[in-house]
Amino acid sequence: MKIIDATKTLGELVDAHPEFAREFEERGLDYCCGGQRSLEEACELAGLDPAETAAELGALVTGDEADWASMGAAELVEHLEDTHHRYLWDELPRLSALVDKILTVHGENHPELREVKAAYEAVRADLEPHLVKEERVLFPMIRELAAAADSPSFHCGTLQNPISVMLTEHVVLGELLAKLRQAANGFVPPADGCGSYVACFTGMAELEADTHLHIHKENNTLFPLVARLESALTAR
Repeated sequence: MKIIDATKTLGELVDAHPEFAREFEERGLDYCCGGQRSLEEACELAGLDPAETAAELGALVTGDEADWASMGAAELVEHLEDTHHRYLWDELPRLSALVDKILTVHGENHPELREVKAAYEAVRADLEPHLVKEERVLFPMIRELAAAADSPSFHCGTLQNPISVMLTEHVVLGELLAKLRQAANGFVPPADGCGSYVACFTGMAELEADTHLHIHKENNTLFPLVARLESALTAR
């Protein structure tokens, strides 16, 4: 069993042990927007015993450090687009079609599906413009920064300005995902739910987990890396 240091941040622990992402999800530990909290602090906030949780996690260590943790800024941007952005562009319309279908079929017996649909569409309406801003504005500037020999001149000044906007939007998105989970009863379908009902709720749960990991990679890995790059170039 590996000894887990409870003073390490949740973000550091997921980078070192990517299998912990699922474990943190199951325990309600916010490792994306709250990734700068130590495991000890996060456990105390969630009403968990830090030593017991660290021991449980230590028994589950299976693999190596996450591949994204050692990537450069440009490579990490490519990874985010190829992995998480592509997934979202494919999955968001599919889930919209599924939630519309189950509302049509089951809405009379399950009027709460109207709230589920509204909460899901709020998530989608927030996510899609966010992805566009990253792909068309922030990520190209990060690629330029990564390739530069001297500090580039950006229209926004420092990249910390658009990054601060992304960080704020990540908090809002986290709140919207929490509302969706609440509306969908923790993504547990009812006993009379059909195959489409199950597929819809399973897909929403996967969307939540993937987006949490996506936000973690940006907040706790990419954005600090960009800050260090920018600082080093400015100091030359």
